[in-house]
Amino acid sequence: MNSETTSLLPLLKQSFGFDSFRPLQEEIIRDALAGRDVFALLPTGGGKSLCFQLPALVRAGLTVVVSPLISLMKDQVDALQASGIAATFLNSTLNASEGAKRTQGLRNGEYDLLYVAPERLMLSGFLANLKAWEVNQIAIDEAHCISEWGHDFRPEYRQLAQLREHFPQTPMMALTATATTRVRSDILKQLRLREPKCYVASFNRPNLTYRVLPKNGAYKQLLKFVNARPDESGIVYCQSRNSTENVAARLKADGIVAEPYHAGLDARTRATNQELFLRDEVRVICATIAFGMGINKPNVRFVVHYDLPKNIEGFYQETGRAGRDGLPSECLLLFSAGDAVKYSRFIDEISNEQERKIARQQLRHMVELAESAECRRVALLRYFGEQFSEANCRACDNCLTPRETYDGTVEAQKFLSCVYRLREKSGIDFGVNQVAEVLTGAQSEKVLKWDHHQVSTYGIGKEHSRGEWILIGRELVRLGYVRQLPEKFNVLQVTDGGRRALKEREPVVMAKPFTPPKVEKLAGEKKYRSRDYGVGGIDCDETLFDRLRRLRKKIADERGLPAYIIFSDVSLRQMARYYPTTDAEFGRINGVGERKLADFGKLFMDSIASYLNKHPRKSFSS
Repeated sequence: MNSETTSLLPLLKQSFGFDSFRPLQEEIIRDALAGRDVFALLPTGGGKSLCFQLPALVRAGLTVVVSPLISLMKDQVDALQASGIAATFLNSTLNASEGAKRTQGLRNGEYDLLYVAPERLMLSGFLANLKAWEVNQIAIDEAHCISEWGHDFRPEYRQLAQLREHFPQTPMMALTATATTRVRSDILKQLRLREPKCYVASFNRPNLTYRVLPKNGAYKQLLKFVNARPDESGIVYCQSRNSTENVAARLKADGIVAEPYHAGLDARTRATNQELFLRDEVRVICATIAFGMGINKPNVRFVVHYDLPKNIEGFYQETGRAGRDGLPSECLLLFSAGDAVKYSRFIDEISNEQERKIARQQLRHMVELAESAECRRVALLRYFGEQFSEANCRACDNCLTPRETYDGTVEAQKFLSCVYRLREKSGIDFGVNQVAEVLTGAQSEKVLKWDHHQVSTYGIGKEHSRGEWILIGRELVRLGYVRQLPEKFNVLQVTDGGRRALKEREPVVMAKPFTPPKVEKLAGEKKYRSRDYGVGGIDCDETLFDRLRRLRKKIADERGLPAYIIFSDVSLRQMARYYPTTDAEFGRINGVGERKLADFGKLFMDSIASYLNKHPRKSFSS
């Protein structure tokens, strides 16, 4: 570690309470301090914010942070102020006098960081103010919103393309947690970053456990899952606004404190429900995808997709809102092929052909991820161009309880032969639905139109249903015997490996289709404890942890803040493991900087000392 990095460590501990940097943070910070443009792709919970917050404390001037959501601004500013850092935001929630007061403070150089939305930033009057406020860096958070190729494009972000003209010498930093290679290139182009240093961290979130459960009475499955986690908070993502309200109402009727969140609610209700969730007054928020971008609540312990996400980018970003503090957390998808059919109908209504094509391709990738028998982590990372080297991630349903396999040689021979015969008969390729209808002897309009009832494979697969043949086809695609061509309406072609298997009658081992029984047990028949799942848990005195959590909630309520702004669960679990009762011991806890030690140290140390008067210390293996 060089001297420059070493010199930053005391400030890192003093202001943020951390003893070391996370991967890539120090390199990004060093380049930012050198005045370079930087692009940073770090996973949710990977510490993106610190990359511009720490440099803002080192040098004179103002760091402007472009943020898409008002709630995110307040959340981050509250956290910074609790750590003794001069930060503020300007947005529509402030009355005229408060806005004027903050603006005057910015003129006087009282702040190190300013959070602002893109539409306000690009107003001519506001740009004129910025030029007078000695801006030393502009950080664009959730930068993927600027790209039309991204899953969450926001037109107001496009205006940021003009920033370089207004601030030609000011270094820029673009940050995101979710972006494919194409989106990354578009971000660099749109923002006109100058010879940027690009940092792309691993997309892997090792503390998250991924599970997919075939939908079978979805609400009962959800209720069982949530009831098994009585002390944990989570997000349930639903497809429609009505669904969020219905699910939230049913959970409340069953004794779980839950509220809905969607764009159709009035602004006051949305803000109230989100604030209640952030403050742990509401345990479960039932939301559409309108909820969550930039939500900084680190102790979300589970994310449930009640309905199928439209694309893998959205799935990755939404599941990434679980376990931001690095502690074990769960991601559950309730999957039904019916959801995919619904989305397909919506896609058919898209007027732009290119948009339809992209949407179909994205949906197909999502369905393949849900149905696949391979490691969820391997498939997820591969989508983003990353290879996961381990054979077993030990943190997904397919690795924890591998799906049963069977000798599928006969089924493979029939399916591959049918794909081949349809091509031979008609001179063109067909999709999996047509193959399944021919194999089951269907008298559909399309089968008769192409005379496919005359091919030799017609009706040879009646032992399986049409749906089962579709699953077999998808498994053969996964195994590489068949390729699917999205640019040609997802038609199928036999690969070289498939031709070899067909010609030489190679044995083909296939995973059994998705079935509910095994995952019912996974959904939680015992009480869930976060450290029992995934990796990265912190063993501690659970009774003391609960006591400290109650103390944290009391202090947070008195200050009108979310509890995690006082201390994270990681900090509390370390306190409940090491029993600190002196300033020196307490100062070694993760997340305890000078300001938090001064403000909260005595209260927590007194509680720990009182606990030790009545309870023996417990020992924990390293």
